Amino acid sequence: MTELTSSPAPTTGPEPPAQPGAVALSRRAGLVARAVGLRYSGFALWALFIIIFALWIPDTFLATSTAKSIAGDQAITVMLALGALFTLSAGQYDLSCAQNLGLSAVVSSSLMVNSHVAPLPAVLLTLALGAGIGAANGLIVAVVGVNSFIATLGMSSILLALTEQISNDQFIGPLPASFQATLSHEPLGVPVITVYAVLLGAIVWYVLEHTPVGRRVYATGANADAARLAGVRTGRNVFWSFVATGTIAALAGTLLAARIGQTSSGLGPPYLLPAFAACFLGTTQIKLGRFNVWGTLLAIYLLATGVKGLQLAGGSIWITDLFNGVALIGAVSVAVIAQRRRQAPGSS
Repeated sequence: MTELTSSPAPTTGPEPPAQPGAVALSRRAGLVARAVGLRYSGFALWALFIIIFALWIPDTFLATSTAKSIAGDQAITVMLALGALFTLSAGQYDLSCAQNLGLSAVVSSSLMVNSHVAPLPAVLLTLALGAGIGAANGLIVAVVGVNSFIATLGMSSILLALTEQISNDQFIGPLPASFQATLSHEPLGVPVITVYAVLLGAIVWYVLEHTPVGRRVYATGANADAARLAGVRTGRNVFWSFVATGTIAALAGTLLAARIGQTSSGLGPPYLLPAFAACFLGTTQIKLGRFNVWGTLLAIYLLATGVKGLQLAGGSIWITDLFNGVALIGAVSVAVIAQRRRQAPGSS
């Protein structure tokens, strides 16, 4: 475990395997977005969606309840995406974060309903569990040297098994009314869970953009070898990025449990694709070619507005999966096109 010690000197232990896909694809997507002037195109497209649906279905789309629904329903996705930004910025993938969310929702519910633990201790224990899962992922990737895609895919399967065992494939609930009441407020008409998500976004933005920790995480993801030669402890950054992702996923899971009042084993997986689609689509907005908080938030609410509008217009339930899938494929396709252009003969 030499990579996690305080010594900056090179070690003979295994380094975390390079994951050029995440950061490299984001940078190439940014190149194409910059070339065609897409930095703030998401705002224009979001406004276009609003105008179209306002003219198409004004009675339902322009209702206050629709805005509240979009804001509140996406808060959990926002939190999971914010957590995923840490590992993606470090050049790694955490495919277990959604199932970590699902396990955390079930564990916090089971502690309160079956073990009669008070809400606050139950939440703190759940956050510790999420951090521990992130630490396990970090050790496997940063110390053992397993590819993060494979390691977290396997961890996701393990967490799913634990979730099914704890829940016994049954709903757990109802949760204590005092716990559910924490999300019942609407300051200035905005669902309080949305306020929590935005506050978390501000914290993640500050950490990644304005602290030495964030700069080292970005350096690790951009070029781990160069960062290591410059004295950056890349293994430590990878490890703690997984811990951050796991902790935030657990927080999102507990808030999801409070929001819906009861939990089951299938809660987590549906959040994986929307979170990753938003992270990659966000690299084409605001800070081009870089995983960033505000681009990710813009991507989430842009997609959510389009999905909600089509649902209100009579679209089927599969519209959500279609939008998220197209967004992810589109963002990655832009990156691949950028790579081909750079590799083409005669390109600068």
